[in-house]
Amino acid sequence: MSELPPLLRDQRKVDRDHLRILTVFHFIIAGFSLVGIGFLGLHYAFVHAILAVGDAAKGAKGNVPPAALFTILNWFYLVAGIMILIGGIANLLSALSLHKVRYRTLSLVVAGLDLLCIPLGTVLGAFTLIVLLRGSVRELYDAPPEES
Repeated sequence: MSELPPLLRDQRKVDRDHLRILTVFHFIIAGFSLVGIGFLGLHYAFVHAILAVGDAAKGAKGNVPPAALFTILNWFYLVAGIMILIGGIANLLSALSLHKVRYRTLSLVVAGLDLLCIPLGTVLGAFTLIVLLRGSVRELYDAPPEES
């Protein structure tokens, strides 16, 4: 029985393929942020409509939510919306920088922040860190940019 020769693979091609896959998934996560903003807006409208019904029933026997609850909820929705928006913009910028093979530190920071977004962001952040911390990828980023 003869042994097969070892497979030769070009690590640069593998690295570029991994960066291309990461680019696509960072764009997808940025798109999910848009969906999240839409969901948050619908949730805001739904909760405020329900609480407004309770406010309209002042003459009824039920308890009316205090005005402070509306203020707290407004702040919650504002902060959540800003966080989702920042995450989406950060992932969009990371996707663009991964595509151009530039600004590695930006992508590393965004990957670290993505780790907090369970479950999809955690997986994407972990794989992004694994790929970007590879020595051959670091060399790819240190090389002068290719002209297209």
